Amino acid sequence: MKIKLAGVLKESVADGPGIRMTVFTQGCARACPGCHNPDTQDFSGGEWHDTEELFRQFAANRHLRGLTLSGGEPFAQAAACAFLARQVRESGKDVVVYTGYTWEELLALGEADEGIRLLLENANIVVDGPFILAQKDLDLPFRGSANQRVIAAAASLAQGRVVILKWGREAR
Repeated sequence: MKIKLAGVLKESVADGPGIRMTVFTQGCARACPGCHNPDTQDFSGGEWHDTEELFRQFAANRHLRGLTLSGGEPFAQAAACAFLARQVRESGKDVVVYTGYTWEELLALGEADEGIRLLLENANIVVDGPFILAQKDLDLPFRGSANQRVIAAAASLAQGRVVILKWGREAR
């Protein structure tokens, strides 16, 4: 399956817990003012990649704790992201997904789009919400603005409500 990417970080410690491969999808309609990755917004940019090859690169690095899907907007290419996320999860690793959508918006969109539903089901953690420049907070672990939530995906789906995770200094 093909996926359009802005880039890949083969090892990152800034995009979730542990050492991770971070995949930056290409294309985002939200265009949040102050976006950390503005070059990923244009849907005509980026390059096409094969999800199976991305997974082979991921699996070849035994030091990785998991995969992070960022952007751009991963849910704009939900089917391809879900395919990759499922492979990572089946290998025993975890998946973090960053999105400008809220959890509630994704649930509603997932009713009509199987790819969105499958990506939610194959994510361990979803960091949701648009970046809001007025709420920028550089002290928050793994996110940019105070409105963004770190959500335990499986627990949230099972309980029918958002289950928030605490990371870093928030967990103390």
